[in-house]
This record gives sequence, structure tokens and C-alpha cells, in this order.
Amino acid sequence: MFSRRQFLKWAATAVGGATLTGVGGYTYASQIELEWLAIEELVIPIKGLPSSAEGLRLVQLSDFHLYPFIQLPFIQKIVAAVTDLNPDVVLLTGDYVAERADAIFDLAPVLAQLNPTWGMFATLGNHDYWTDSAVVRQGLREAGIPLLLNEGAVIGRDWLYIAGVDDCWAGQPDLEQALAHCPAHVPTVLLAHEPDTAEWWPDDGRVALQLSGHSHGGQIRAPGYGAIFLPYLGQKYGQGLAQVGQMQVYTTRGLGVVGVPLRFHCRPEITLITLTGA
Repeated sequence: MFSRRQFLKWAATAVGGATLTGVGGYTYASQIELEWLAIEELVIPIKGLPSSAEGLRLVQLSDFHLYPFIQLPFIQKIVAAVTDLNPDVVLLTGDYVAERADAIFDLAPVLAQLNPTWGMFATLGNHDYWTDSAVVRQGLREAGIPLLLNEGAVIGRDWLYIAGVDDCWAGQPDLEQALAHCPAHVPTVLLAHEPDTAEWWPDDGRVALQLSGHSHGGQIRAPGYGAIFLPYLGQKYGQGLAQVGQMQVYTTRGLGVVGVPLRFHCRPEITLITLTGA
């Protein structure tokens, strides 16, 4: 885990002297881009997707990190934006809290206001463990948000299998257990908080798409250089869509921040994925 002092030094280097149309770079990164939501829309082909599931709309949300820098009004803004997208499924890929596990009791009821057609599913991230994963699980459970820890669920009429593995840094991930009840010939979307774990099972053949977060896209990206820092298990696939063996992996920039309350050239992201047959 990176130190706060290191991250502050990197942030100062990347942002301190920058300007953007007359606005100081630090002011921009801390007061404008920090909550300037971006909706990233993708169409992703999925081998074996039945024609009845053509156009299925998934929204991925990740890395909320509620408190101390991210507050509930921003979460409510996110929920309103997702509601307007009218998704079929909402997928939460971990790191709900930052420093206090009990923040989940404020966050989860707001997220539970989402009412996608075919449900909402979650998995855990490393920060959920580093605070208190039992408390985070309790908060999600009390809000009625299904948590997939090495398990899965079928969407629609055998359209898609949503699987989730436990956090791959601090938990006990088990892909075999997560896929144990997947019906034959039903394509799988896997929720795994850390994106680089895609290389742990690239040729398994059962997972069509892995959705991850964790990296924040670097959170601070220097022009002409890219991410100043990427965390363990988030260094190879820091943001966007990539092909890893037989499957695809998509890494969202996430919504919250850790270390410093800054985003620079790396806006917080709501991801809207439309599935199509390959």
C-alpha cells in the first residue's frame, strides 16, 4: 500500500504548477474535476449472448470511498445520473468506504434507491477489508444489496451469469467456486475488484468479460505522461478496455478518491456497457 506522503509528493508534482484556462491546477483538481462525473458508454460483444439479451445495459460503479473526502450529496448525484440511464443491471465492484467501515450504513441505503430491471450485485474491495469487511457486508445486507463473494447469479432467462470473486488482495478469491453454478453455455461477466487479476485466469474460457476498479485510473494523470501512480494489482490494466487471453477486462476510473482529494485528467466515472452478440 502506497504511503500518503508519497502520494502527496506525486500529486504536488503533477498538479501544483499546472493551469487550465486560468484556473489553478490544484483548485481545478480539488474543486472541479473531483466531482465532474463522466459517463463512459461502451458496446462490448459477448460470445454466446442469446439474441433475447441483445442490447442488455449494464452500469458499473466502483470505488466510492465514502468519507472523509467523498460526501453523500455526491453519491446522491451519482444515483440520480444512473437512474436517468435506466440500466437493466447495476454492478458494484468494491471499495465502498475509505477510512471508516461504518460509512457503509450511510452509503448503502442511498445505493439501494437504484432499481434496475434485473437487479444489482456487488463484490468487495481491499479497502472494505482494511477497515472491517464484516461491517461492510452487514451494511450491504441490511440495504438489500446482494453480495457475490465467490458465487454468482443468473440474469434473465439464462441470458447471462454474473459472478463475483472475493477481493484478490485482502480476501480469498475462488473462481471455481464463483462459477460452480453457472449453467452450461451461459456467458459470464465476472466482478473482480483488482484488474490485473485478469491474468490469473485469462484462458479459463468461461469468463467473457471481467469488470474491475481499484486503480482510479491513476486518479492524477500528468499530461504527456499518464498516471503518476497505480496501485498493486492495478498497474497493467489501469483504465479502459483490454483483451487478456480469451476474455476482455474493463477497468473503470471509479468515483471516489484516496490519499488526496484530487482528480486531474481523470474524471470520476459511471460506466454504461451495452452488450451485443459476438
